[in-house]
Order: sequence, then C-alpha cells, then structure tokens
Amino acid sequence: MTCIVGLTGGIGSGKSTVTRILAELGATTIDADAIVHELQAPGQPMLQALAAAFGSGILTADGALDRKALGAIVFRDEQARARLGEIVHAPVIGEMMRRAKAARDRGDPLVVLDIPLLFEGRVSGRGSGALMHFDATICVWVDEAVQLARTMARDACDEAEARRRMAAQLPIDQKRALADHVIDNSGTPAQTRAQVEALVRRLTHGRLASENASTSA
Repeated sequence: MTCIVGLTGGIGSGKSTVTRILAELGATTIDADAIVHELQAPGQPMLQALAAAFGSGILTADGALDRKALGAIVFRDEQARARLGEIVHAPVIGEMMRRAKAARDRGDPLVVLDIPLLFEGRVSGRGSGALMHFDATICVWVDEAVQLARTMARDACDEAEARRRMAAQLPIDQKRALADHVIDNSGTPAQTRAQVEALVRRLTHGRLASENASTSA
C-alpha cells in the first residue's frame, strides 16, 4: 500500500535537504519547485502567461524567466503573489497529481510531494494543499533566528528582504502546529537524517527499509 505524504517547511528551513534524504532512502519524491521550473521553461504557455501578467522585464535577454526579477515583484505585493498563484497553481497541481497516481499505480511504498506552500493552500482554500489528499503531512522546522540567517545566506539578501520573504509564507511555527510530523532541522546533519529514517520506518511500517536492504544485498 502506498503512503502519500505532503512535505513542507519555511523558507530557509532545509526542506530540500530532507527531500534529498528521503530520496536516498528510496522514497519517490515529487518536487513542486522542479515542476514549476519545467513548466516555466522558454516556449511553455506558463512563461507566456507570466510575461503577459508581469511584463517583459521578468525575462532574460535569451527569453528565459528571470526569477530574481519576478521575486522582486511578488515578494513586495500581495496582489501580485495572488496573480502568480492563479497562473501557476492549476498546471502544477495537475502534474503533481498525475505523477503521484503513477507512483501509486506502480505500488511505490512512499511518495513524498515536496510543496513549499502546502499549508498556505489549505488555509486559503486554494492551491495544492486544498486540492490534494495526503495520508500524512511533514513540516521541516527550524527556529526563526536560524531561518532568517539561512535565508539571508541562501538568497544573498539583507535582513529586511529576508524577513519580507518569510512574511510571504505562514509562520513556520504555525506550519509546525498544522503538520502530522515534524523534522527538526536545527541540529547536525546526522541528527536530521536519524529523524527522517525513523519517520520513514514509521510511515511505511518498515517496508521501504526492507525493500532497500533487499535491493542492496
């Protein structure tokens, strides 16, 4: 039986690290951000819709999406973020659901959908969190100070800009309260991995770990 899990976290929480560990442990991972990048490639209808909505200034000289330019618009304007969601959500949700169904049909033991705005969608009644069913949800959590420092380092931005980006999402403590399971990523990499391994065993009743052992034997 397949376990379908929604994985989320705040900006700078290290969600990508946890997703990578899950993949290493044999989980099927479906990354919303990766699908967004695919659908926003040059020549795709979504990129054309974005340029129409936000102007040609969000495109690079070779016609690709300038994500920094788009981010400068949507992180400062709630209406712009809403418009972005209207363009992006439905196609991305559709592709994630297609891939999740394919994984379930294959009988994959654990399917993890990595969705940054999972709980934002549920709270607003829009987006992937509102339209998809999960057997469990996971929040990758760090305290706000760590989140702020990591966001500044990752995005090479100042504190004001990092806080603005954090404010565009639900507070990470609220996400933690909404999740079925929490991975505390504020410690060492080994501590994070141990938490992920234990949770995988719990979610799959040890089946995924057993299959991995059989494959590597």
